[in-house]
Amino acid sequence: MLVVENLRVSYDRIRALHGINFRIDEGEIVCIIGANGAGKSTTLRAISRMVPVEAGTRMIYKEKNLLKYPADRVVSKLGISHVPEGRRIFDNLTVMENLKLATFARKDGAHKIGEDLERVFSIFPRLEERRNQKGGTLSGGEQQMLAIGRAFMSGRNVMLLDEPSMGLAPLLMLHMFEALKSINEEGGTTILLVEQNARLALQFAKRGYVLEHGNVVLGGSSEQLLADPEVKKAYLGG
Repeated sequence: MLVVENLRVSYDRIRALHGINFRIDEGEIVCIIGANGAGKSTTLRAISRMVPVEAGTRMIYKEKNLLKYPADRVVSKLGISHVPEGRRIFDNLTVMENLKLATFARKDGAHKIGEDLERVFSIFPRLEERRNQKGGTLSGGEQQMLAIGRAFMSGRNVMLLDEPSMGLAPLLMLHMFEALKSINEEGGTTILLVEQNARLALQFAKRGYVLEHGNVVLGGSSEQLLADPEVKKAYLGG
């Protein structure tokens, strides 16, 4: 579904990604784990076309050249939605306004949009309770729910999630990942997740990649990575 080859990204003269390769199959949940500064967020921004990539990079999504699409078309034409680190909701808009804004480019009709809205509220009942509340007044967990709900409402085929567990209490963190699992299983939405909580990410995903200093150093099934001695030592607390 998505093939990334030789992905290179630099900020000024500092190279963040050194030519990484990975793939995601349709309907999969795949995670990328690594320390701060490894290049995880940059990887998602590159797929979303939010940062320029270097010559030689190849990204193919459903046989389409992703490099030919600007950021807005990645969402509206390809259905790839991005939940960035820090949520980035519109603080001055209500929950409903945030969700409706995400549907601006959809052409599948009001009925389908209404069904998706009902689905968001069934996954995150708190959002329905807060539907007329300004985004900036929500708790951190509620804002994360809204950010994911907004991505869902964009008509997503793929969701890119950047540190969805950040700042959440353990119980809410588990609820968030259960909700994402439901979105994947019931809607067939493909998920690419970057996450510092490596154990949680690998328990959630089918496969994973380990990113270190802008290089993919390991990849495999979640079971393989959870059992790998080096992964245990570096990311799982021994």
